Amino acid sequence: MGRVEGKVAIVTGGASGLGAADSRLLASEGASVVLTDVDVAGGEALAAEIGAEFVHQDVGEEESWPALVDHVVDRYGGLDVLVNNAGIAVIADVSRTTTEIWRRTLRVHLDGTFFGCRAALPAMKARGGGSIINMSSTAALVGISPYFAYSAAKGGIRSLTKSLAVYCKERRNGIRCNSVHPGSIDTPMVEAALEGLQDVRLSEQPDREAARTAMGLGEPDDVAYSVLYLASDESKHVNGAELVIDNADTVV
Repeated sequence: MGRVEGKVAIVTGGASGLGAADSRLLASEGASVVLTDVDVAGGEALAAEIGAEFVHQDVGEEESWPALVDHVVDRYGGLDVLVNNAGIAVIADVSRTTTEIWRRTLRVHLDGTFFGCRAALPAMKARGGGSIINMSSTAALVGISPYFAYSAAKGGIRSLTKSLAVYCKERRNGIRCNSVHPGSIDTPMVEAALEGLQDVRLSEQPDREAARTAMGLGEPDDVAYSVLYLASDESKHVNGAELVIDNADTVV
């Protein structure tokens, strides 16, 4: 217990899925957590459950970021951890990816991550350092044709992360930036993908846990513990890394 005791963390897309798991674990390990989402009901419910604060935010709105960071610094005294987790996934290969799908996907993933990183840097520098954790995907490492725009956005996050890590090292500001690359994890997003691509409804399985295991799906906590490690001082020499959480799926 207490691996991030006293730290202040922002988690975007924190109302469900990986963001909820990240928020819950960071709070249980001593962090003051501010979770953001467009899902007000889900975000408020989780915040009340874990003793966190919920802020309604569309991460693709540039102006929302300075306001969010200023609020966190004013209320909690600083910012130590940023988890850029918010995301969407539209099933569409290149032939079915409209300009609207492309721009909406990059707006949430890539614009949102960029805006978040840029806004967090001054606050973390004033704190003497910090940890930025960008949620990418194994889709950034291999070709996934039904998720064309999503894969492109996650690949951009991978490169953005490395560039920012080098920037922070060069300036010796104590800020680290790493990316996390989950494979198939039992989340609402993956459940929707299973239904859309394979006509499999995980929620209707008699034994969901057995079905999850049989399909090789990880659990949200498998990713959350990686986020916890990167948020903690245990990873003080880890910068610019890409942490793959997929049980070797991208290896075979």
